[in-house]
Amino acid sequence: MDYLGNYVAIGIFVLVGVAFGLFAYFLSFLLRPKRITSERAQTAYECGIYPEKDANVKFNIRYLVYLLIFVAFDVEAIFLYPWALKAGKLGMYAFVEVSIFIGLILVGWLYAWGRGLLKWD
Repeated sequence: MDYLGNYVAIGIFVLVGVAFGLFAYFLSFLLRPKRITSERAQTAYECGIYPEKDANVKFNIRYLVYLLIFVAFDVEAIFLYPWALKAGKLGMYAFVEVSIFIGLILVGWLYAWGRGLLKWD
């Protein structure tokens, strides 16, 4: 019966999270402006500054490729942090596993470099 306390704690945590989200939603609904002028309704209003140009600007798709490559390598680098903290205690098996992981990251980086995806032209 002791394990039931764990589920109660998780249930309370979920209920508090949902209640906080609903509270924030309804509070924003109550505090928002009720009337929107026609000028503000037709423009993108951000940070108190009215836009000077149209927001629909074409951009190079390479920026998206840089973003995806950065996110992929950044997330993989996060996986190395816990291993680095316990590297001395994990032994040779963990070292071999991380070496394989870093090798796969290197293969991905070499593939992106070989395809010319890392050139900033």
